[in-house]
Amino acid sequence: MGAAVKRKKRAKIRIKKNDKVIVLSGKEKGKIGTVLKVDFEKERLIVEKINMVKRHARPGPQTAQGGIIEKEAPLHISNVMIVCNKCAEPTRIGMKILEDGSKVRICKKCREPMED
Repeated sequence: MGAAVKRKKRAKIRIKKNDKVIVLSGKEKGKIGTVLKVDFEKERLIVEKINMVKRHARPGPQTAQGGIIEKEAPLHISNVMIVCNKCAEPTRIGMKILEDGSKVRICKKCREPMED
């Protein structure tokens, strides 16, 4: 008999690259930025100019100069909320099926489709 494998329930991630998000908690609370990358397995995302960290790099093949490099660190998806393009407010996202059968994300506040 083998040990039971415990599986983590995956959250529905409805935030995509190039979406505008606002940070809800942490030292960057209240700042708005654009999503650069989404990691679905780790449920994290990288937001432009948010959560900047400094890394000390030695000169090598990738970094010719070396020194202190500033880059964005990932945030957990639960710490951000998407900002609607139409009503310009932080909102939750719903899904709607159109007449042609395609799925589209909608803003829960103004009920308008989110543009991709």
